[in-house]
Amino acid sequence: MSIDRIATIESVLQQMRALTQAAQSSSSAGAVSQTEQGGFAAELQRSLRQVSQMQNAASGQAKAFVAGEPGIALNDVMIDMQKAGIGFQTTVQVRNRLVAAYQEIASMPV
Repeated sequence: MSIDRIATIESVLQQMRALTQAAQSSSSAGAVSQTEQGGFAAELQRSLRQVSQMQNAASGQAKAFVAGEPGIALNDVMIDMQKAGIGFQTTVQVRNRLVAAYQEIASMPV
């Protein structure tokens, strides 16, 4: 590698470090929301966990209704099943959009 390339790489690295320090200092100065603390991946994981819990709860409620347990109404079971289904469909659509965005970025010329 030539000395010019090394100097350029060092300059870019220094700029990246400065930007990272600036971002960290600005986020620590103000109140950071829970989403910003974990980032996008953590928020996505929380959403997936929530959808899974909704599906498990709806399935458990449906099983309890079929078993004849008292205090469980059919309309509540149906509403919870629909909520779980909508949550799952939303998750699938988000996944589809993420995959499409990834494919679009991957196909961009560098």
